[in-house]
Amino acid sequence: MKLVNPANKRKNSIIVVGTGLAGGAAAAAMSELGYNVKCFCFQDSPRRAHSIAAQGGINAAKNYQNDGDSIYRLFYDTIKGGDFRSREGNVYRLAELSVNIIDQCVAQGVPFAREYGGLLSNRSFGGAQVSRTFYARGQTGQQLLLGAYQALERQIARDGVEMYPRTEMLDLVVIDGKARGIVTRDLVTGAIESHAGEAVVLATGGYGNVYYLSTNAQGSNATAIWRAYKRGAAFANPCFTQIHPTCIPVTGEHQSKLTLMSESLRNDGRVWVPKERGDKRDPRQIPEEDRDYFLERKYPAFGNLAPRDIASRAAKEVCDEGRGVGESGLGVYLDFADAIKRLGRDVIAERYGNLFEMYQRITDENPYEVPMRIYPAVHYTMGGLWVDYNLMGTIDGLHVTGEANFSDHGANRLGASALMQGLADGYFIIPNTIGNYLASRKLDKVETSHPAFGSAEAEVVERTNRFLSIKGKRTVTSFHRELGKIMWNYCGMSRNEAGLELALKKIPELREEFWRDVNVPGSDVELNQALEKAGRVADFLELGELMCLDALDRTESCGAHFREESQTPEGEALRDDENFAYVAAWQYAGEGHSPILNKEPLVFENVKLSQRSYK
Repeated sequence: MKLVNPANKRKNSIIVVGTGLAGGAAAAAMSELGYNVKCFCFQDSPRRAHSIAAQGGINAAKNYQNDGDSIYRLFYDTIKGGDFRSREGNVYRLAELSVNIIDQCVAQGVPFAREYGGLLSNRSFGGAQVSRTFYARGQTGQQLLLGAYQALERQIARDGVEMYPRTEMLDLVVIDGKARGIVTRDLVTGAIESHAGEAVVLATGGYGNVYYLSTNAQGSNATAIWRAYKRGAAFANPCFTQIHPTCIPVTGEHQSKLTLMSESLRNDGRVWVPKERGDKRDPRQIPEEDRDYFLERKYPAFGNLAPRDIASRAAKEVCDEGRGVGESGLGVYLDFADAIKRLGRDVIAERYGNLFEMYQRITDENPYEVPMRIYPAVHYTMGGLWVDYNLMGTIDGLHVTGEANFSDHGANRLGASALMQGLADGYFIIPNTIGNYLASRKLDKVETSHPAFGSAEAEVVERTNRFLSIKGKRTVTSFHRELGKIMWNYCGMSRNEAGLELALKKIPELREEFWRDVNVPGSDVELNQALEKAGRVADFLELGELMCLDALDRTESCGAHFREESQTPEGEALRDDENFAYVAAWQYAGEGHSPILNKEPLVFENVKLSQRSYK
């Protein structure tokens, strides 16, 4: 990495979009180094970023439990967990940095759980046979975000970071092939503004809300990365979306989001369904011999801690057989009776108390006495903007971090690795790689008076006016819900050729109807949430099509992408390494043209490709 000397850092402005773990950490770290940072978030405070919702923990190869963990083992578990569809180099660096992240966060005062003697505690997580997950009860994301937020606020107070809350990025400005700024809308006043800088960092999270019902916050969206895609940034592996196995089941059409129950619960909770179809007895009345602990039966080596994609498909399988629980039949039990009997209620309350309380408030059922009911739901997205080893996209100067990029998780993210990646990208990688970018190029000074900013602003204004002028009969939410059903039915837990082709027919029809019949009330010079949603759903209607196109093109099964035509006799995902050991990087080719598929071959020098097995 080339370096920028301290005096020259002050001459450079960096734009950071997003204030979650990846964005907040990056903004704080780069300001600490001396760069001028402008930071943007659409929430009313940086601390309301969606990283706050992460519950179970953060991985690090500290080997505090002396159970055989190492940097190499974390690297291997991540590559294998992602079904051999991620880059070795990026993942090994992530495993190396994991040990530094914990020290950084402890120094910031993050209150990780501790053993009786005061040492940091660890718990197990899916896809690993060691205990490497550091946690703060069931609110690890919140505590880590508060650490990053305080580091960010310190830099705001010393004028190193200029903070723009309630501000949404609506376009990327590219000048001479380089990302030089963004166009934003003030969500309170409606003012459209431009901001220039020497580099742009997008840390805007994932696109799970394309499915309408997901565990993401309702505000989570894909607009920043999608507008960058339409300016020339390649979008990698869009079909790799994670279904999380432990979510509170859907209760009806009234729902607008789903609630996740942390994967950490699978440490002590046992997953089961009745052995017989249609057995509607109270779970406490069903004896052991009438229960099927299907994860323990199918995957004895990992049991209830099988990786997310595998545990999700297993739950769907037993529900499809008619053995699901609850009124809808779309649910399985997560039972803590054995753990409470073995450890005592107080120990379970200490580990998971806030999660149990949250579950009881939502369902009015007491999980200390009755098993939880869970079912898979859309959660994390492994796809995102393509980046190189330095986390720079196909547009020079555009850096992408955290869930917004594709880099580390392959076709399936292991639990407790999202927080690890976000903080590694923000605190340790981006401050070095942005310096390398700036030191390697002569960048002319660019002001917002440059014609490219005026042109981008005009496009944003024209698009906004178009939403308000349609005056149709359907709400934005009705279109979003319909798109979500198409995506879930045809590009959800399993996919097949006929379903994907049908989705590729339905989505353009829905998009055409959206632009003809959507109703966006209000104006563009005030707070207007319908207008915000319209822009985001319009982007989802385009992204959903790309996801289905990618899923149709990838005729293998791997990780979370399960093509029904490609499975083993036991019903497990069957990869095709000869034809699909690559990153699919899709390039925008203009309105009305099919995107161009670029392929980055994945080369495995340290790991032997093998059929993934957790049995």
